[in-house]
Amino acid sequence: MDQINPYRPVPRWFTIAALGALLFEMFGCVMYLMQVSVDPSSLPVDQRALWDAAPTWMVAAYAVAVWVGLIGAILLVMRRRLAEKLLLVSLIAVVVQFSALLLVPQLRNLTTSDALFLPFVIIVASYSIWHFAWMARRSGWLR
Repeated sequence: MDQINPYRPVPRWFTIAALGALLFEMFGCVMYLMQVSVDPSSLPVDQRALWDAAPTWMVAAYAVAVWVGLIGAILLVMRRRLAEKLLLVSLIAVVVQFSALLLVPQLRNLTTSDALFLPFVIIVASYSIWHFAWMARRSGWLR
């Protein structure tokens, strides 16, 4: 980096990866909207039990994770430094959200070990997106 141009050239794959992060976050927002707009009485008994056992803070963490993540991903596409911080907040919210599966006895009893695979994948994906933003900032690709 030099004084005239403090930002390094961005590799071509950066935009593709940033758009992939944006699509992931958009999908999370759609899933969140579907979850909060469903009528619990229309759910099958086993899903209704999970719905009833979910604490409010879990749903709040879900909201923070997806909406802050979406803003972070948009800023990542725009190559803004704030993206890294917002994506870290989103990652922390994802971990808080899924910690309910282990911390809330009712949820823990209703959740099978097979059902923990998707939360694990989401945590890994969220970490990967944040790490990508962290690496982009350290590489001088974000303004």
